[in-house]
Amino acid sequence: MWGTFPNVPGLLNLLKGTFRNVPHDMRTRHPRKMADVLSELLVRTGCARVQATESLKQVWHSVVKEPLAAYTRLGHVRRGVLEVYVAHSPLLQELSFRKKELLAGLMDRLPDEGIKDLRFRLAAVE
Repeated sequence: MWGTFPNVPGLLNLLKGTFRNVPHDMRTRHPRKMADVLSELLVRTGCARVQATESLKQVWHSVVKEPLAAYTRLGHVRRGVLEVYVAHSPLLQELSFRKKELLAGLMDRLPDEGIKDLRFRLAAVE
């Protein structure tokens, strides 16, 4: 299990107070709060991003509504553009017509995500 996370042995050594396998930016001579170490661990392993993605998915389903949301899948947010994969061409066109409304709903509910635009793409959706 621990082999899937990057440099977990180094983080464990950091908790023990030794500096073997610990990156230089994490080394300190003073004790650190456990909350700081754990938050850094979440950021470095990518777990924080997974939680943010799940909240984005929930907000997307509430903005689009369930009959349509079932035929969409969210992609990545790159440079403020959220990629949305859509199963059918007519649905892609419908979402394109409602783009301003959907974008306003996302920006109201998730202002910290920095979503400025939506890009719809035709793709297979599970």
